[in-house]
Amino acid sequence: MKKVESEEEDDLRPEYDFSQMKGGVRGKYVERYREGTNLVLLDPDVAAAYPDAKAVNDALRLLLQEKQSPRPR
Repeated sequence: MKKVESEEEDDLRPEYDFSQMKGGVRGKYVERYREGTNLVLLDPDVAAAYPDAKAVNDALRLLLQEKQSPRPR
């Protein structure tokens, strides 16, 4: 029979007492984080085709240029 865990395992040491911390504010930078973060996860097959973020950005910019340019009739 498998043991079902109802809580995540706590890996903090007992000697860490955060109640005695002074000046700590939970979520102090959360708004700045949300404003400046635009994380996109690529599927493994797509990520394998591009060596770095610059290559991905260059490919997407090229796609945008193609989309915006008028097509000949």
